[in-house]
This record gives sequence, C-alpha cells and structure tokens, in this order.
Amino acid sequence: MTNPGDVLELAPLGLRVEVRKTGGELFEMDVVGRPRGFIAQPHVHTRQTERLEVIEGSLELTIAGQKHVLGPGEAMDVPPGTPHTQRSGDGGEGRVRITERPAGTTEQFMARLGEMCANGEFTRGGFPRPLAAARLIRDFGDEGHAAKPPLRVQKAVAGALLKATSREYEFVDEWDVAAPVEAVFDALADARTYPDWWRPVYIDVESDGAPALGKESLQHFKGRLPYHLRTRSRIVALDAPRFVAAEVDGDLRGRGEWTLTPTATGTHVRFDWRVHADRRLLRLLTPVLRPALRWNHDWAIARAMEGLEPYAQRA
Repeated sequence: MTNPGDVLELAPLGLRVEVRKTGGELFEMDVVGRPRGFIAQPHVHTRQTERLEVIEGSLELTIAGQKHVLGPGEAMDVPPGTPHTQRSGDGGEGRVRITERPAGTTEQFMARLGEMCANGEFTRGGFPRPLAAARLIRDFGDEGHAAKPPLRVQKAVAGALLKATSREYEFVDEWDVAAPVEAVFDALADARTYPDWWRPVYIDVESDGAPALGKESLQHFKGRLPYHLRTRSRIVALDAPRFVAAEVDGDLRGRGEWTLTPTATGTHVRFDWRVHADRRLLRLLTPVLRPALRWNHDWAIARAMEGLEPYAQRA
C-alpha cells in the first residue's frame, strides 16, 4: 500500500512517483520523468476518469488517436474506456499531476509497480517480464489494461501462462468406506496409523501423542515416481468424527482436509489436498511433469482406498 508523501522510484519505467492523495474518491500523484516501456503504450482505464495536469515541462497526450500538447498549467481529462498514451513533449523531464477518479485499485497498482522494480521484474526497456505481466493482467486487468489485443485475449493468455507455470496442486478425492464413521475418523485423524494401512505410500510417521488441536507429526512417504518426500503437519481444525484439517510444510506446503459423512452403509470420505511443491526438484519439474504428478497422486489415493476400509473394519 502507499500513503500520501510516499515516493516510488520506478527507474525501469523512467519515472519517480510522489503520492499526494489516496482514498475511495480519488488517487492523486505527481509523476516526474520521461515514461518508457509499457507505461508509455496505449492503454485504457475501464471505469476511471484520468485527469492530467502539467506542472513542469510539457506533455504529449494522445486520446482516441487525437494528439494534444499541454504546457504548464494546462490539463485534460481522459474519459473511462478511452485508449490513450502520455509522453513527455520535449527533451527534459516533466512533472505531471495525475488524478484517478474514483481511486479504484490505483493505490495497489502503484505499490505493485514499486515491488516489481525492486524485484527486477522489468526488462531494460521497461516492459514486465512474462510472469509479472500475467499477474498484472490477472490482478488489475478489469480496471486498466493495454488497448490491444482485446482484454479477453490478454486474460486468456495470462491465465494459460500462470497455470502452466504454477507450482500449486489442488486435488479433491471422494469415496465410500464400508465402516463406521468413528473408526474411519480415528484412522484418518491419527497419522501414526498411516504406515499400517496406507501402504506402500507411508514409510514412517512420528508424533508425540494422539490427535489434538496444535498437535504436530512428521511424515516420510513416497509415490510411484522416484522420489521420497518429508513433511511436517499441524492439526488446525478437529471436529470428531466429521472433520479434521492440517497445515503442512516441508517438501510440500499447504493444507489437507478430511471430511466424513455417515451413510446407510458406512462412511463417505472426501479429501481436499491443496499444496505447493517446495522441494527444488519438484519446483523445477512441475510445469513439465504436472500430468505425471497428478497420476502419482491418483496412485497414492488408490492405495488409501485399498487399505482404509479393511483397517477401519478391524478397529
């Protein structure tokens, strides 16, 4: 976030931004320098009126294909939905006071630009690198975006790129178990039982006691692919015998949830598993091997389906 008086050094974009006002009604800033890169390309503010007032130097403002050159003390408004560009009108640095009304997400957008500059997410020419550009379109495209191609095309390309490079996995598995809900819950909530019935996936689990809120356990497990994983889980929700959730870190980071529903013949099991791959090899291979990793997960769940029912029936 930004506050009045903050200064954003946007060197890759050729600009320094001095924040003057923030709030729901408007966002006002002084922009100093010569804009370059993506910030100088034709763009559209979907719902905002943008007012540009020249304080120093001159401004070349093109609105819907019509060029205007403004000097000190002159100002123009750009209506919502209108393609426009703004560039310095002479060889020196200018100072332009820009007001966005309503403020919308301008404050967050400017803070994001500052973070991107600090993190090296712009090229030398002032254009965002592909993943950074995709995130901008995802997070801010509905309010402001490049004039071409159409926004739906930009969002489709950005979404495909983010999906292809994401290290996040989300799995939902459901099945029925012919055993009482209490017995099924006891097996699922207590990870110490996993090596007994979830074979050959779970190799070892260590815990210092029975399941309880805040209780931690250490897991060592594998799948069909040639790697072993080690994780630590902490129980963050426990409602016996219906629900248990744990947060996980280690080679995988995320959250797992078991939801149990009694049925006429036993128990319906639902497993929600949302994790990121933190292990270096998995991070590198995720974009390429995502289908194989999903197959690996399906194989591991099949082993759970095979082992849970007989184990719970014997309990």
